[in-house]
Amino acid sequence: MTIRNDSHGPRTKAVHAGEAPDPATGASAPALHMSSTFVTDQVAGFSAHDLGEDSPFLYARWANPTVTMLERKIAALEGTEDCLCLASGMAAATSIFLTFLSAGDHAVVSDVSYAGVAELARDTLPRFGINVTLVDMSDPAAVAAAIRPETKLVHCESPVNPIGRLTDLAAVAKLAHEAGAIVSCDATFASPFGQNCTALGVDLIMHSVTKYIGGHGDAVGGAVAGSAALIGRMRGESAIHHGAVMSPFNAWLIARGAATLPLRMKAHEENGLAVAEWLETRPGVTKVIYPGLDSHPQRELAKAQMQNTSSMISFQVGDAARGQALGQEMIDKLEVIHYAVSLGHHRSLIFWMETAGLMETSFRLEGAALESYRAYAGDGVFRMSVGLEDAEDIIADLGRVL
Repeated sequence: MTIRNDSHGPRTKAVHAGEAPDPATGASAPALHMSSTFVTDQVAGFSAHDLGEDSPFLYARWANPTVTMLERKIAALEGTEDCLCLASGMAAATSIFLTFLSAGDHAVVSDVSYAGVAELARDTLPRFGINVTLVDMSDPAAVAAAIRPETKLVHCESPVNPIGRLTDLAAVAKLAHEAGAIVSCDATFASPFGQNCTALGVDLIMHSVTKYIGGHGDAVGGAVAGSAALIGRMRGESAIHHGAVMSPFNAWLIARGAATLPLRMKAHEENGLAVAEWLETRPGVTKVIYPGLDSHPQRELAKAQMQNTSSMISFQVGDAARGQALGQEMIDKLEVIHYAVSLGHHRSLIFWMETAGLMETSFRLEGAALESYRAYAGDGVFRMSVGLEDAEDIIADLGRVL
C-alpha cells in the first residue's frame, strides 16, 4: 500500500509516497524498470489515448513504473492529485505553455525567470502566434493591468532566478482566476517545502527536479504537479506528442534524493541564513539578497508565504569589473565551493551573473523593469547555492576571496 496524499507527515511522505514493497520479491527499495515495452495480457488499441487510469503499462513513453512512482511521490509532497515528470525543467515549462496556449491566446509571464523560460517566452511563443506580456510580478497591480480577455495562463516564478525577488502568489492567483486563467509557478528555488503553492492558489506547480528535489547534481529532470484534469491534459499533449519523457534511471535517482528532501531543506535553510548573515558583514559585499534576512525588501511577504527560505543567495560586490575579477579569484582559490552553474545540490555552488549580459540575451528589460531588476542585482550578482557542508567551512572558503 502506498502513502496517500492526505495522510501522514511530510517526512513520511518523502520516504514512502509512491512506493510499496515489490509484490514479487518483497524488496523494500523501489525497483528500477528500464524496459521500453511491457508484455500485456489484454487486447488494447494502439494509441496512448486509449489508456485509462487503470490501464497496464505498455510502452515507456506513455508510462513507466519507476517514473510513475516518482510522480506519485511529488504529488504527495505538493498535496496535488497528480504529477507529470519530464526530461528536464525546461521540458516541464515548455509542456505548460504548449499544452494550455494556442495561436491567438495570451499569457502573462514573469519578466525575470530562468533564462531558458525567459527566452522561450520572448522568442519561441510569439513564433507560434501566442501573445506574451512580461510583467514584474512583485507588483500585483502590474499583473492586473496585463491581463486581457484572451489571457489563458499566468506564469510566475518565486523566488525568481537569479535575484530572489518574490511574487505574492495568493494575490496573483486571485487575479488570474477572476479572469478565467490558470496559474503556473516555477517553485524550483523554494522546493515543495519552501511554500505551499497549492494552498496559495497555484494550479500548476513546476520544478526543475535536477535541483533541490533530486538534490545531488547527478540526474536531470522536470515535474509539474496539479489537478488530475490539468495534468491529464499535459500527459496527453506533452508526454505523448512532444516526447520529452523522463528516463527511468533518472526517476529512480531523483526519488532516492527526494526521500531526504525535508531534512536537506532544513539544513539548506540553516546554512543559507548563516552564510547570508556573514556576507552582510563583509566590506567588499555591497548587497545581499536572501528571503530569510530582515534586509530583504519583501521580508514580510517571505515570512507570510514561505515556510523554508531555502539556500539561494544573490550578492553584489560592486561594478561588473570587480565581479569578473572576483569570479576568477574564486575559480583559482575556492576549495569547498564549486564555481559552477546549477543549484540545489548537496555541494555549494557559485557563479557570476552579469546584468548587461543577461539583459542582452535573456531578459531585455528597459525602463522601470530594468530599474527594478537593478535594484536587486546592480551590475551583476554572484548567485550562490549554499550546500550541506559545515557552515563554518563554507564561510571560511568564501573568506579566501571576500
